[in-house]
Amino acid sequence: MAKLKVGVLISGRGSNMAALIAATRTEDFPAEIVLVVSNRADAGGLAIARASGVPTAVVAHRDYPDRESFDRAVSAELERAGVDLICLAGFMRIFSPWFPARWPNRILNIHPSLLPAFKGLHVQQQAIDANARVSGCTVHIVTSDLDDGPTVAQAAVPVLATDDAETLSTRILATEHELYPLVLRWFAEGRVRLEPREGQPPRVVIQGVPPDAALLWRP
Repeated sequence: MAKLKVGVLISGRGSNMAALIAATRTEDFPAEIVLVVSNRADAGGLAIARASGVPTAVVAHRDYPDRESFDRAVSAELERAGVDLICLAGFMRIFSPWFPARWPNRILNIHPSLLPAFKGLHVQQQAIDANARVSGCTVHIVTSDLDDGPTVAQAAVPVLATDDAETLSTRILATEHELYPLVLRWFAEGRVRLEPREGQPPRVVIQGVPPDAALLWRP
């Protein structure tokens, strides 16, 4: 059976990208990463991808007059590589509506909070400032709304009284590296479907996976 072809978009160190590459190198993993694209030529993740034998491309957002023209250039790279599914891994660009419309329900993102709480940037500090007792990460399907779209799975970690943004970020990142490959496997196995709900956003259903398996707790 042919493996699902995945493109990963990064802007920085690419730690989640590295976790996905490592997972896809296991013998039974049903997906392969065929391209890593960065909007920054100095992104550290590019060297990691190249060292792993994964093709890379740089599409510098500053070379384009607006978001949609940049998005179209990124999409063209992904299409040339035959990508089926896109994984965002620290990609620090906001898409124009064109991009999720071009790739409907085929873009995943991992966000370092339990969405819908703490959207945007500096989310670990947001959690601490809000006196949250629990935070974590969320893998969701990308839509035209920032940090929105149907939730696929989440992983929760406690917010400790001794935490600062850096220590909380480190613990959440470890759960991201566990959760993202798991969700990618489910997609590659064809287990994920969207269930329409009248008057509400669709709900993600993961076939053959118990509902509690989509929530990891990491004390």
